[in-house]
Amino acid sequence: MKFESTVLETARLTLRFMDERDIDALYAVYSDPLVARYLSRPAQTERAQAEKMMSNVLAGYEDGSGINFGIVRRDDGQLMGNCMFFRFHEESRRAEIGYSMARAYWGHGYMNEALVALIDHGFGPLGLNRIEADIDPRNDSSAKSLLRLGFTKEGVLRERWIVAGEVSDTAYYGLLARDWRRPA
Repeated sequence: MKFESTVLETARLTLRFMDERDIDALYAVYSDPLVARYLSRPAQTERAQAEKMMSNVLAGYEDGSGINFGIVRRDDGQLMGNCMFFRFHEESRRAEIGYSMARAYWGHGYMNEALVALIDHGFGPLGLNRIEADIDPRNDSSAKSLLRLGFTKEGVLRERWIVAGEVSDTAYYGLLARDWRRPA
């Protein structure tokens, strides 16, 4: 299944498919050690890593393995981060959600606004029944965001990740289509 280019609009944001023009902005996001702190990979140290990430994003659109949206502020066109669905399981109609945002935009509600649009798209046009999130349990901000969106914490897998030599657990969260109540 190939994903066709899609744009999602919110009051302050445009979520759009990403392309090569976004490589420098992606590198700025993913090279920040505080942004990458709780990811399953270390902070990027070379622009070539962002180029490889973009190559994977574009391949995901083509082969249906991932749908990745750049989060763009409508008033100035600034790409602030991205949000995505990946690890699709077609028969079970489920996917995993992921998201990251440049530190300068934290605390303004942008990610919540973007994720509401993404989840609506997942349970709407994509026909998902379940959305899953795998986060580092030390990432309180992400946990609070997921709970605010209606996700349920479903369990912890101990010492699941080793990133740059640091061992960390995984906290699993899930949201079912029948439980989705779009926040006001």
